[in-house]
Amino acid sequence: MHLRSSPVVLSFSLILVLSGCAFAPPQGAERDKTYRLTVLHTNDHHGHFWQNSDGEYGMAARKTVIDGVRKEVAAQGGQVLLLDGGDVNTGVPESDLQDAVPDFKGMNLLGYQAMAVGNHEFDKPLAVLKMQRDLAQFPMLSANIYDNGQRMFEAYKVFNLGGLRVGVMGLTTEDTRKLALPDNVAHLDFRNPITEAAKVVPELRAKADVVIAATHMGHYENGQHGNQAAGDVEMARAVPGIDLVVGGHTQNPACMKAENVLDRAYVPGAACQPDRQNGAWIVQAHEWGKYVGRADFEYHNGEFKLVSYALIPINLKKPVKSADGKTTLVPYTNPIPEHPDMLALLAPYQKFGQDKLAIQIGTTDARLEGDRSVVRSQPTNLGVLIGRAMMAKTGADLAIVNAGGVRDAMGAGVITYKDVLKVHPFGNTVCTVDLTGQELLDYLNAAARMAPGSGAFPQFAGVALHINAGVVSQVRIADQALLPGKTYRLAINNFQASGGDGYPKLSSHPGFVNTGFVDADVLRAFISKNSPLKAADFAPGSAVVRR
Repeated sequence: MHLRSSPVVLSFSLILVLSGCAFAPPQGAERDKTYRLTVLHTNDHHGHFWQNSDGEYGMAARKTVIDGVRKEVAAQGGQVLLLDGGDVNTGVPESDLQDAVPDFKGMNLLGYQAMAVGNHEFDKPLAVLKMQRDLAQFPMLSANIYDNGQRMFEAYKVFNLGGLRVGVMGLTTEDTRKLALPDNVAHLDFRNPITEAAKVVPELRAKADVVIAATHMGHYENGQHGNQAAGDVEMARAVPGIDLVVGGHTQNPACMKAENVLDRAYVPGAACQPDRQNGAWIVQAHEWGKYVGRADFEYHNGEFKLVSYALIPINLKKPVKSADGKTTLVPYTNPIPEHPDMLALLAPYQKFGQDKLAIQIGTTDARLEGDRSVVRSQPTNLGVLIGRAMMAKTGADLAIVNAGGVRDAMGAGVITYKDVLKVHPFGNTVCTVDLTGQELLDYLNAAARMAPGSGAFPQFAGVALHINAGVVSQVRIADQALLPGKTYRLAINNFQASGGDGYPKLSSHPGFVNTGFVDADVLRAFISKNSPLKAADFAPGSAVVRR
């Protein structure tokens, strides 16, 4: 039977709405009532919407886990909050080709409630970021990014979770200015996130029972951030009043072995003790959706208590040797089935990407090293190969490649277009600059000062030199000593040329040319022309000597 409201009821309802009573926000948690809150979190997704070739991670298995936790928590009368620590973009060619549309659609289906803005959200022009913001059915939060004096994103969001008011604030690393393509962030102001947090937290405390910071700043052991911008530990120590930090950026499990001592040997499935600083718990779930972090809390009369914490591995596997010497991959924990709804959503995007990327372009007889832990700390054969490809395309005398622009290695055997795009996912262009010998020497000295372990660490090609305490000497190009008055052509990418990673800006130099050649296309052409590649031909040898 259909019931119609009487005019009296309608009028009374209208009075309540107009007076603000009908939708008045809750006044805070009830005294003597215990609230149960489970915070689920991920970070540094980097385009991994699909499982890898070994059947690890992927959003379909993630949905199975998250749906299961939601059902369990609801049955116990609790609430779930699903957050992400930023960097949805960049890392997997299938995603990069499609501007992370499958990833954001997958996050919608997973029911994310908020995410921090990461530095890689600025890898493409702002029009792409706007499209992603429009697509996301949840807020992208950052209190410290300003555009013409106004915050570019919402600083925070307050959620009413069963009567418990939970405020979530977003913060982004101050290093974004030097990590993003300068042209993409030229008019943006990345302010100190600690300063901004100190302003926002008191405001949020007045509106919420629990305050959470979703950050993309990094978790540095005991606050030792080196030449990187300050991270979560430093922020928590400086800003009181934060209950939980859901982090990202450094892409490590924030599991502690002891106070201020990170467990660098953490094994999937093992117990994980989160960091704690100045009353704030700090969590981070490694990267790529390898884990879903789960923090179970109880709130009672102002006390926010951590009941349990775990990193749930998403089908992560370990190599196990059998008696006959064969190695097989075995799951660390029980296998997680992929959710059919997520598979149905993402399968067309995966097929589209696979069709575009499966083209063979060459072969190599041995591994070309581009692993993050290696390429950012020492010369590698892939660094030399990339530099030589840039030199061959432009006629440059030498090339310098920032290690942060090299995102993956190439294994022995067949090389596909996908392999190239995994190495170069950013779509940077190759540039040349004609420099005098003295100008080049100055630039080489600047490159030599870039710290090992950072994305700025230089890979060289076409040049031999010695580096002692950040100063270069014995520079030789084409086996000839560098001459101060001679002109040399240097090849770099447009990110470096614009001052990215802290390199001297060369884009305004009179001898600067942006060729418009995309780095991935340049590398693909060089591999195709010179295959089969012999990895030994690109060995750095003793061309660069560090003392």
